[in-house]
Amino acid sequence: MIDAALIPLQQRLLNPLAQRLAKRGIGADQITLAGFGIGILAVPALAAGLFGLALVFILLNRVADGLDGAVARLGTPTDRGAFLDITLDFLFYPLVPLGFALADPAQNALPAAVLITAFVGTGSSFLAFAAIAAQRGQTPQAYPTKGIYYLGGLTEGAETIAVLTAMCLLPGAFPVLALVFSAACAITTVTRWAQGWRVFGQNSDIDR
Repeated sequence: MIDAALIPLQQRLLNPLAQRLAKRGIGADQITLAGFGIGILAVPALAAGLFGLALVFILLNRVADGLDGAVARLGTPTDRGAFLDITLDFLFYPLVPLGFALADPAQNALPAAVLITAFVGTGSSFLAFAAIAAQRGQTPQAYPTKGIYYLGGLTEGAETIAVLTAMCLLPGAFPVLALVFSAACAITTVTRWAQGWRVFGQNSDIDR
């Protein structure tokens, strides 16, 4: 919901570090893969009840997610980089509720399953819209730095990071936070379905 407004601030904060990394020959794809590797470490940390350590891994993953794009824009962004970035992002997000489910199956398993399902909804609607928008030659004016068509919604990156942070700081509240955020994700999914129905129903000659 607020990602577009935060992009200029993110760029100002990350560009100095991105320039230093680029000068050292560190590429965007390397940062993407390293960030994902760090993010995966949050799962065993959560399972072990080390919620503070898990939060560190989550935040480092998100910093790397911003850095890879900043480094890519200093050179020539590639389709492979955009592919890696988005696919690893959509795998990382559901790993966090999985970690909470492993930490306390009796209390967290069902809310985690609901949240993972909600992430499937937001992710599939996002990627389906992006794929068809690309075929139609459409570009997102609100997100000009993104490698693919970036469709916004009630739950975007900033809101997801905020909720994951709250879960780590208040692990006992995970079930409530997971269910509330799942409802918000459901709203995002439905609004994206509605937008796709409206946009792609206009002068569309693409086979379904």
